[in-house]
Amino acid sequence: MRTNSVILLESNTAALEQLKEALSDSKEFTVVHAGDDGDVGVKEILSLKPDLVIVSMFLKGTDGCGVIRAVRKTWVEAKIIATGLPNDSIIERAMGDGASYYLVKPFSIQTAMERIREIMKDKPTESREIAVSKRKPITIEEKISEIFISIGIPPHIKGYGYLREGIKMTIESPYIINSVTKELYPSIAKKFSTTASKVERAIRHAIEVAWNRGRIDAINAIFGARIYLGSEKPTNSEFIALVADKLILENMV
Repeated sequence: MRTNSVILLESNTAALEQLKEALSDSKEFTVVHAGDDGDVGVKEILSLKPDLVIVSMFLKGTDGCGVIRAVRKTWVEAKIIATGLPNDSIIERAMGDGASYYLVKPFSIQTAMERIREIMKDKPTESREIAVSKRKPITIEEKISEIFISIGIPPHIKGYGYLREGIKMTIESPYIINSVTKELYPSIAKKFSTTASKVERAIRHAIEVAWNRGRIDAINAIFGARIYLGSEKPTNSEFIALVADKLILENMV
């Protein structure tokens, strides 16, 4: 059985060894190069053309974003997972440069492996002519994350994960949005081992964070109309329904 080849670029020695061990132990992946030097990493990636690249934002020589840009110039189809701290500007830069997914540190190895498997299930970009800066997200998680990043919901807050899960559930079962308190919140809470009330508060906080950052123009641009003005903001269920409807109508699922 063929395993997926992986190149791993990580400046933290402990994280590098943990990821390397987890990938090897899974029997699904073979790490063909692991190191902390971005310049060496680019050469290895373009030479070996691995199935997956995992790259930290902070490396010796060329940094993570530089690695991503260098690879994308000649290899548009590369699957690249960027890893780094929960910094909005870095996340936006990495995704804009062409990362397939941004994995926020600190993360558990279990979470990392789940995201890696999700990315590996995706089909590669069919057109080599797609501009890197215009590269469209592939998975539902990426599509939702792109919207969150654009409007200013940071990945490190709890509401980010709860919101994403709520949107995914609404896409799969649209009726659930009509029973947010009795079905949606409890379902999210069960998955994250928390309570429905904490889910509700965290989602409300995530939406407030976005609106307090004043990105109203970005918000209206994403949804194609001037839906909200000034400090006006949607309820939890309105926001979840808005994003879910957008993805369904655009045939993204």
